Amino acid sequence: MDDQVKATWWQTQRPTARRMIQLYSALLHNAHVKGFIDGEIYQGKAKYACVPGLNCYSCPAAAAACPLGALQNALASSGHRAGWYIFGILLLFGTVLGRTICGWLCPFGMIQELLHRLPTFKIRKNRATRLFSYLKYAVLVIFAVAIPLWYGLQHDIPYPGFCKYICPAGTLEGAMGLLANPGNSDLFSMLGIFFTRKFVILLIIVLACIFCYRSFCRFLCPLGAVYGLFNRFCLVGVKVDQERCNGCGACVRSCGMDVKHVGDHECIHCARCMDVCRQSAISLKAGKYTLKAPESVPREETEETEKKRMGTGRIAWGIALAVLCFALVWFNVLDPAEENAKKPADAIRSAAQSADNAVPAEENFESSAPVGYEVGMQLEDFTIECLDGSTFHLADTRGKVVFLNLWATYCTPCVQELPHFDALYHEHEGDVAMLAVHSSMVVDDPAEYLADKGWTIPFALDTDGDLVWNIVNGSSTLPQTIVLNRRGEVIYNQKGTVTPEMLAAFYEQATE
Repeated sequence: MDDQVKATWWQTQRPTARRMIQLYSALLHNAHVKGFIDGEIYQGKAKYACVPGLNCYSCPAAAAACPLGALQNALASSGHRAGWYIFGILLLFGTVLGRTICGWLCPFGMIQELLHRLPTFKIRKNRATRLFSYLKYAVLVIFAVAIPLWYGLQHDIPYPGFCKYICPAGTLEGAMGLLANPGNSDLFSMLGIFFTRKFVILLIIVLACIFCYRSFCRFLCPLGAVYGLFNRFCLVGVKVDQERCNGCGACVRSCGMDVKHVGDHECIHCARCMDVCRQSAISLKAGKYTLKAPESVPREETEETEKKRMGTGRIAWGIALAVLCFALVWFNVLDPAEENAKKPADAIRSAAQSADNAVPAEENFESSAPVGYEVGMQLEDFTIECLDGSTFHLADTRGKVVFLNLWATYCTPCVQELPHFDALYHEHEGDVAMLAVHSSMVVDDPAEYLADKGWTIPFALDTDGDLVWNIVNGSSTLPQTIVLNRRGEVIYNQKGTVTPEMLAAFYEQATE
């Protein structure tokens, strides 16, 4: 009897094939699992590529970029370059999969479904939810298109409106994923009203998903709105056999999404409607090939054909698991980006500069402090080539107050604070040495981006081995400012934005 009860429980609770694929996709999207241990965002070359689902770029485990974030960045940079890659990748994902991505591959979609499984009363779909389902198209136009375009064309600032104001995946996976690491305790000082608002939005969305099926996906997600435009002609999706269908409407009534008919712009192609269709008229197809058919439809195949089909399925799962294992090993062990992060700073410096470049510090400004990046330590010497062709050698700056700034073109706070550095550089010209180092992760060409800015401080692109990043203990959280006194000793080294008042105070402190 107990065995029968156990068997019944397993039959009702075991994960479906769709849930297994969702879990697999979530792991593949977030293959850099050691990021949660290190508390750092992965910055390898794979970050130039986009995954199909909504998955925050700033999640410590994210192995690639989010297509929605890449779209906003491309629109903000439209004054400098055309975003052919992201438009092409969205076109590819849309025409092949459409909103099948939402139903089978999106990690945040899976999170919403798991939240909805909590035992509470549920809000059933109605005319109001169908009306609200069009809200995501307004979110797409305003926050994911208009705001990035406006700031990009009018102010030349990367400003991802949806990521900055709404995205719950960014708050949950990115911000909270980083803050959960004890090594990032200094990030709490960077939190402000924007994080508070986004955290409240996250809580509202989480509660909504508990009571209302896939609330974010249905009402707010602009990526789902984009993919929904392709649903009519995407290659993979649920299809209705019109000869079998009697128009009973059971499929629409049982669907948790606000569909008017199977396969419309709200359909996520989850294929759950197959289970309620008594006519066995619905199947999941990839073109003419049937991926999943109703169990009530007899298979016209011989025993040999059935064995071949089952064997093909095992081979497909075997290949998928092999790909996942390789991705986990690559992103956590073998990736050169991880190897560079493990190299000690002195090994990187020795590869980047030769001994004959060393210039002794002026006698009056020698320091006996130990070498390091923490306050009170003497920052290790380095040499790096600037974008204008000049060379910045830290040892040559002894006797001056030194400001080092880590930034990137895709970092909105970075771009907004650079004019403050430029103003300070002119105010104390000759007494201040300054260097703004761009991350080795390049989206826009930094030299092209800076061409019409008029800023005169030296700019440099960090090396592939992250020379400066390793010396100053730079992180993937930008911006970061380092201030040295006249003896080359660190008096400030923090992540987060700085104000003109803060820069002036640092200068006064460094000259004491």
